[in-house]
Amino acid sequence: MRFFQKYLFQKEYARGFYRTAALVLVCCLLTSLLVGGGVYLKLSGDIKEMAMMAESHAESGTFTAYQTSSLENALELAADGGSAVTGIAKKVGPSIVGIRMLTQSPGGWYFGDETAQSKAEGSGIIISSDGYIMTNYHVVQYADPKNYMSKSTALEVFLADKRQAKAKFIGGDQRTDLAVIKIDLNNLPAAELGDSAALEVGELAVAIGNPLGLEFQGSVTAGVISALNRTVNVDDKTLNLIQTDAAINPGNSGGALVNSKGQVIGINTVKISVAGVEGLGFAIPINDAKPIVDQLMMFGYVKGRPFIGIAGREITAEISRQYGLPVGIYILEVTPGSGAAKAGIQKGDVLVSMAGRDVRTMKEVDQIKKNYKAGDRVDVTIVRNGKNMRLSLTFSEER
Repeated sequence: MRFFQKYLFQKEYARGFYRTAALVLVCCLLTSLLVGGGVYLKLSGDIKEMAMMAESHAESGTFTAYQTSSLENALELAADGGSAVTGIAKKVGPSIVGIRMLTQSPGGWYFGDETAQSKAEGSGIIISSDGYIMTNYHVVQYADPKNYMSKSTALEVFLADKRQAKAKFIGGDQRTDLAVIKIDLNNLPAAELGDSAALEVGELAVAIGNPLGLEFQGSVTAGVISALNRTVNVDDKTLNLIQTDAAINPGNSGGALVNSKGQVIGINTVKISVAGVEGLGFAIPINDAKPIVDQLMMFGYVKGRPFIGIAGREITAEISRQYGLPVGIYILEVTPGSGAAKAGIQKGDVLVSMAGRDVRTMKEVDQIKKNYKAGDRVDVTIVRNGKNMRLSLTFSEER
């Protein structure tokens, strides 16, 4: 999926800090130059315009037809006589926040002996009145205590009512790209969560977030549910996502995809960014996200995830011939107390098989690991000083 533009949030760099360029799989740690073809809907309109838009889409083949029941539910929200989208925006808008991640780095000759600062901006959804906010992990990843940059990273939250507050990182899960942060404010407008399993292709979908950063905070775009259960591969992660043509852009990451009832049914995450392609955005289904978010709130991590505890470098066939090492994973580091450490794996070993399968890449190791849970045991084979050794490894718990 080389055309996916991942991490839909805005990032500005000071004095070249973390300058990055990418032509394919553009991470939204970058400032996006693409505004896309999305039309940002004003919170106004009338029922006639909505009906004309639905008819136009149906005739063009973008989708078969609006779901009548969904449209009726949306219109019920517009009690003031405005459009369906207006009612949805009024209901959900106050629950959508802007998130800013500020990261400081000590200066040096490269930075002119000054402190360098990077700024990344994304979106989040208030899920409890006492300040818990869910978002994408990539929006707040540097604030994760497991990240070496966490001590120099601060989080700020910008509410729809113009208030600002510092936020604390509660927990994050890189595998599902979900995270929870918290602000110390009460009586906040928590969003109503819907049922993504009840979605149907063609029904109304509204995206609310901060495309291109806080300058466009609270932007609302509308479209339809284009497809369900789309499998998308991003950075060696496989995500099951909702596809929508509601315009989403960098900065929308962590924001809400909302149904006609004004319920959050997805968390906007990735889009396709390639010339000539429009209207391909994706969101994490809320039914998939909620169990993860609940565990992050309770424990700060997802319980039961298997953990090996190694850092390694892949030994290719070419490296094997050059240095006389077996093809496999050269162990660079072993986490103390981990399953690998308890199994007797050491720095300098070469991991060549796990659970009866040859391993040549860390991706293959991760694929095997996904079939197990913490506490499960597998046989592993390592090469140490030219000799094969078979060890028994019990997966510890990922935290």
